Order: sequence, then C-alpha cells, then structure tokens
Amino acid sequence: MTTPIAFQSVSARHALPFLFAAQAQKEIIVNEAISRIDALLHPVVSGTRSDVPPSAIEGECWIVGADPVDDWSGSENAIACFTGGDWTFVEPVDGMACWDLSASARRIFVGSWQTPVAPELPSGGATVDAESRQAIADLVNALTDVGILRA
Repeated sequence: MTTPIAFQSVSARHALPFLFAAQAQKEIIVNEAISRIDALLHPVVSGTRSDVPPSAIEGECWIVGADPVDDWSGSENAIACFTGGDWTFVEPVDGMACWDLSASARRIFVGSWQTPVAPELPSGGATVDAESRQAIADLVNALTDVGILRA
C-alpha cells in the first residue's frame, strides 16, 4: 500500500483537502477531494472484514472489522475505499450512516458500527389486543423492508 497524501489543510469532519491561492498541481487536490466525496456521499459498503479482499474493484468500500491485518492494520472501524488502485481509509464520525450490502441494512456509527435491530413483536398480555399487535407488526415490517431495522 502506498502512503496516503498528507495535506496541509483539511476539513474537520472528513479530511477533505482545501485548495490554496496560487497552488501548484491543483488537480491532485481536487481529484482527491472528489474521490473522497464519491466514497462518502451516501456511502455503500460491501460488508465488514478485517483483511484485504483478494480482488477489489474500483469504488468498492468495506467497514474495517476488529483486529485488521496487512494493509488494513490500525484502521479498525474505518471505511476502506479502493480508489486509484489503492485503499483510502476514512475515519467515521458519530452519526455517520452507510448501507451494508451484505446485511441489506443501514449501519450507523456511534462509537462503533451498529445495525438497528427490530424490536420484539408483542405476543401476549391482557392490554394489547389483536388489532394493536397487527398495527405494530405492520410498522416493524415496513421499517425492516426499507432497511431502518434489521430482522
């Protein structure tokens, strides 16, 4: 893996590089910023893994799992994106969300990556009638279908 470019000035949340007046080779900065925006705007990850996929395709992103190895070492919880023939790592911030293709669910970062889980459906009791149970079940199913909850 090549060493990522270190920029003098970057944005606070996602380290997008800033341009300077009279800066030489602006295309490097602009292309890097566009590459990061492409990965972070409505991000989609293939899943979570701790090792480098054997054959990555351009634009493919993964959440780096626990105890990462090889080129991903030291990047736990980051989003690893394959761009320009190399991996770029983006440190998540609290509230960041992405779509996980392997889980068919939305993942949210709050200290660590979490997947919302559907609440347990009501199954009894004297105060919940059949109509209420059906309404709650329909709501949970709808939220699961759109990926807000995971079954």
